[in-house]
Amino acid sequence: MLIIMERDLSKLSIDPAARERAPRGSGPVVVAILAAAVIIAVALAVIFGRRSTEVRVTSVGEAGAAQTAVLNASGYVTPRRRATVSAKVTGKIKDVLIDEGMHVAAGQVLARLDDTDALAALRAAEAGHAVAKAALEDLKVRLANAQRTFERNRELRARELVSVEALDNAETAVASYEAQLALAEEQVTAAQRTAEISRQNVDNCVVRAPFAGIIVSKDAQPGEMVSPISAGGGFTRTGIATIVDMRSLEIEVDVNESYIARVTSGQRVEAVLDAYPDWRIPSKVRTVIPTADRQKATVKVRITFDELDPRILPDMGVKVSFLEGARDTASAVIILVPRDAVRRDGDKPIVFVLKDAHAERRAVQTGRERGPDIEITAGLRSGEQVVTWASGELRDGVRVTLKK
Repeated sequence: MLIIMERDLSKLSIDPAARERAPRGSGPVVVAILAAAVIIAVALAVIFGRRSTEVRVTSVGEAGAAQTAVLNASGYVTPRRRATVSAKVTGKIKDVLIDEGMHVAAGQVLARLDDTDALAALRAAEAGHAVAKAALEDLKVRLANAQRTFERNRELRARELVSVEALDNAETAVASYEAQLALAEEQVTAAQRTAEISRQNVDNCVVRAPFAGIIVSKDAQPGEMVSPISAGGGFTRTGIATIVDMRSLEIEVDVNESYIARVTSGQRVEAVLDAYPDWRIPSKVRTVIPTADRQKATVKVRITFDELDPRILPDMGVKVSFLEGARDTASAVIILVPRDAVRRDGDKPIVFVLKDAHAERRAVQTGRERGPDIEITAGLRSGEQVVTWASGELRDGVRVTLKK
């Protein structure tokens, strides 16, 4: 056995001739190749370490905990401020400067009427005002002359150079001109007021928005007649446009009078629009109208949204649930995130949180789903930003950039 092992070991010896045939300097070449490989590996690590993953994030929100509904009702979204705008005077429309869906500011010009007649009346009134002022100036000159004549005749009468009649006539002329001057001043004032009325009539040919809002209806076109009152049969418009103040949107529901005792002012309400059945909108009772409809046996209740949203539009159908009691803010705050933000690591739910331009892996506990969102009962705080989409694989600590 020992002999066989020695023979095997002898085969492992290096032939001196082969050792001499090995090229000289091969050791440094191998070292250089290994060093280059290490440098390339380090460079690739640096390059790939700097490459970032594009992500989309959303802020973590809060919601109130579920409460028991004591009453359900249906109604419509209505604005507290809605106005059908018309002109103050009857006239033919010259320009309409608005269209449906346009945002308008308070005082913005909506339309103009034909103001030809109003401008002519204004020019006539201004001319009358100018004539009255000229007559007033003429009377002032006549009065000054009469006063000088009276003073001169009084001095002459003191020396008995003129008769008493001449002095009386001079005094009478002064009094007459003073009366005419007072009348002329009133005529000037009257002419000025007439000009102001004519100027206002010209301004009435311009129709302006009474408040800021959105045009929801355009009811007249250029060339049509418009009047603030119904006149001329069906050929005269009574309105030019309808404006809605979108900041005054609220819910109006009719509650059966048998259940109105369950509704109180300030009560929490959960509203669901027919157009968005998965969207639950926090709201509260603004007021209960203190009168009943004897025909329908209902009481009108107005509900305000906690926060308005562009998706809420006037006259949308809505279903509301009146909740029992007031919200307990100490225990009712829960966290909501989009369902796309929750991932799975085996059977454990996780999310990635954006922190200092890096993705931080976070284990969470989930609750029930609320439409497109899901409750997070532990692991997140309100205001943190979670990743909802990533262009590549996410790992804890990977560098990320926000997708534009």
